[in-house]
Amino acid sequence: MKTINIGKNGTEISAIGLGCMGMSDLYGNADRKESIATIHEALEKGITLLDTGDFYGVGHNELLLKEALQSTKRENAFISVKTGVLRSPNGGWIGIDNRPQTIKNALAYTLQRLGTDYIDLYQPARVDPNVPIEETIGAMADLVKEGYVKHIGLSEANAETVRKAHAVHHISWLQIEYSLFSRGVEEGILPTLRELGISLSAYGVLSRGLLSGKWTKERQAQIDFRSFAPRFMGENLDQNLALVEALREIANEKQTTVAQLAIAWVMSQGNDIIPLIGARKRSHLEDAFEAINLQLNEADLVKIEAAVPANKVAGTRYAKEQMAMLGVE
Repeated sequence: MKTINIGKNGTEISAIGLGCMGMSDLYGNADRKESIATIHEALEKGITLLDTGDFYGVGHNELLLKEALQSTKRENAFISVKTGVLRSPNGGWIGIDNRPQTIKNALAYTLQRLGTDYIDLYQPARVDPNVPIEETIGAMADLVKEGYVKHIGLSEANAETVRKAHAVHHISWLQIEYSLFSRGVEEGILPTLRELGISLSAYGVLSRGLLSGKWTKERQAQIDFRSFAPRFMGENLDQNLALVEALREIANEKQTTVAQLAIAWVMSQGNDIIPLIGARKRSHLEDAFEAINLQLNEADLVKIEAAVPANKVAGTRYAKEQMAMLGVE
């Protein structure tokens, strides 16, 4: 497994990470035993970064990680946790709360659910419009001083917010969606991160399955988060699947898969970018491991970008009300 340092002079972690959200939330039921086996296989093959959130499955994901990590030395896993999103008893989404007292209280519950006395990286999942980012990061900086948190991150923040946060405490990474289908980060955010020495934790590298090469219109009948995502609807889906087919031609030429090509493309954009692979089954990890060794030259990159122009992707990645909470499309 290749490794990468997060931020300036940061901790060394695996060059790809395992996104654990789907094991507990948003994509329908998952098999608990298979989820744990997937975490074990990731660790066995050198993935140290495990990404979760205290609101994933309303605590279920953290408890799942605790169970999976019982036989693993704590220092062998780099656990990143998102916080600040509020859930209702029926699983609904009811807001964002990044007040200092809320951040500290949430971490107390996270440590208990994970069965650990520290987490490696803590980050607000969204920017709270009612709380200055300086106050949120200030509270997290207190937790660093107290030894409960090793690194601080941000998620879905714009360049201005990143600068404000970084002025309070070093930000190790910004977690944001980045893929062939989501490239808004390239214009202003990525240059800012590189100026400040902040890594990019890239989620959604397969655009929630669209870039897996296995999505079909027939699968749209399944009811999960994607049923409400504009990219998966009607003519938008038709246009996006046509782009996938253009990408498949290149994948076939290189004797690889669409998914492997899409993951490798993200990795090729810089050694400060860490793709998160959302997996619920061991089989979902196979493309990630193969992509690590897939070398793309300049000619390959030109072909890929011609096949999937950023301005030809149809539909936003979230519904309108959720898009309003993001720092970039």
